[in-house]
Amino acid sequence: METQDDAAPRSFLSLSWRFWRRAPLYMRIVLALVLGVLVGLALGPAAWRFRDNSCCGFSAPLRRRSSSLGLTVANVLEPGAGAGLKPPAATAEHAVPGHSDPWLTFLENIPKSLLGPLGDNGKVLGVIVIALAFGIALRRERTRPLGTPQQLVELFLACLVRILHWVIAIVPLAVFGIVASVVGTGGFRDFRSLGLFVLSVIVALLIQAGYYLLRIRFGSWVHPWKAIQGSRDALVMAFSTASSTATMPVTYACLKERVGLRERSATLGALVGANFNNDGTALYEAMAALFVAQMLGLDLTLAQQLMVVLTSVIASVGAAGIPEAGLVTMTLVFNAVGLPTEYIAILLTVDWFLDRCRTAINVMGDINVSCLLDGKRREADPPE
Repeated sequence: METQDDAAPRSFLSLSWRFWRRAPLYMRIVLALVLGVLVGLALGPAAWRFRDNSCCGFSAPLRRRSSSLGLTVANVLEPGAGAGLKPPAATAEHAVPGHSDPWLTFLENIPKSLLGPLGDNGKVLGVIVIALAFGIALRRERTRPLGTPQQLVELFLACLVRILHWVIAIVPLAVFGIVASVVGTGGFRDFRSLGLFVLSVIVALLIQAGYYLLRIRFGSWVHPWKAIQGSRDALVMAFSTASSTATMPVTYACLKERVGLRERSATLGALVGANFNNDGTALYEAMAALFVAQMLGLDLTLAQQLMVVLTSVIASVGAAGIPEAGLVTMTLVFNAVGLPTEYIAILLTVDWFLDRCRTAINVMGDINVSCLLDGKRREADPPE
């Protein structure tokens, strides 16, 4: 018979697990941040192992100017300078010669991408992990019919989405490990750099917003204040949802009904621009790459910074209009200049806020394009 003492821990664990499952992702990340700080302070330098044991792999001229603006602000303010982070290879000095860590060996074989292990004969364990993941996902879909090629594709997509949800669910563990390692080995010095990075990004985004307003003032008939006032609902929704796709119909309605733009201008700017015109994302990814390089004490050459600009523009076009999609495409920017992608997890602690800021700038960029398309003279829509 279960005693009252045994029931109490089970009840606590059950309530904790229920709270964790119902909490939104940003809340889990904040909790992981707090726990990481506490564990880092408790373990001290011994917390360095959490860095490797919890890091998971994450699978237009105006945008070039946005990326260049971000790099300029990051070069001037240097938010990551003095952080003194060590590249991942530096952790090898902590290992005991002649002794291998089975846990680290296992983690090294966890695939960083879906197709990566298939091209590497030495990563057999990675192929097994992928096969197990798809096998478990397929069990959940075993009742789905498979009579046509379309149904087969739908089955594959359903399994892939389920696996991605599992990956997202362990993101707070990566944040916990990175934060515990950073606090334990270097104290709060890196968090001061992170705060300066947030300030730098906000400054750069405000400069970008000012540039938009100047373009609206001198390139269209719309007054900048009227553009902001008429589209405030779209900007507020962009900040609250962190999704330009979800904000798209609101942006279109605001531009057409409140600002007074022609339908074709509002359509091209709000509906088409929402998929390709992600200036805030391009700016943020360029600044993030330079910030991590500064934290690691790496000096990116002019050629490397130009490569950051190019890849951040490409990555921003490929980023989906959903919350924190820029973190996925950021791996392209990091790999282009040889930066370790595991340090993207550091940005997760502040990305939930910066994502809302850059989404608002993305939507403001769509408003800017729509106003410019409408021209310097106000015209009515032609009769149908």
